[in-house]
Amino acid sequence: MEAGPTIRIAQVGAYVFTVDFGAALPGLLTDEAPPIGGGTGPVPEQMLIAGVANCLCASLVFALGKFRQDAQGVAAEASCRVARNPEGRLRIIGIDVRILLGAESDAMPRIDRVLEQFQRFCTVSESVQAGIPVAVTVEDGGGRRLA
Repeated sequence: MEAGPTIRIAQVGAYVFTVDFGAALPGLLTDEAPPIGGGTGPVPEQMLIAGVANCLCASLVFALGKFRQDAQGVAAEASCRVARNPEGRLRIIGIDVRILLGAESDAMPRIDRVLEQFQRFCTVSESVQAGIPVAVTVEDGGGRRLA
């Protein structure tokens, strides 16, 4: 088994933490949303969906390159759905990621092959999906839904 990335977290306020990614990267301040926290940084749910969306976008960029397709940029919007479990605790019950390509699909003749496999390259979403449903849509630059 390979070792994965490591972070360090330290409390600096009531619900405020610094996340240390190592010497080569800047730290990050996290917090909880009001009324629990002060809202001075991203909340854990945002961190989770950011990781899922970022990995999916990077995997899509990799697959586009593999098939020499120029998407003219990739962007995404991600959200999560939260509900209470039987014990009354809040849980993330789903993640939705909408990926937008800059180019229209007609300009990418191998886009179907890209879409068939890019999600399998994503370590984060494939791991999270084992416990939380992750719905992914891809739209081209003209707004046409491709997947």
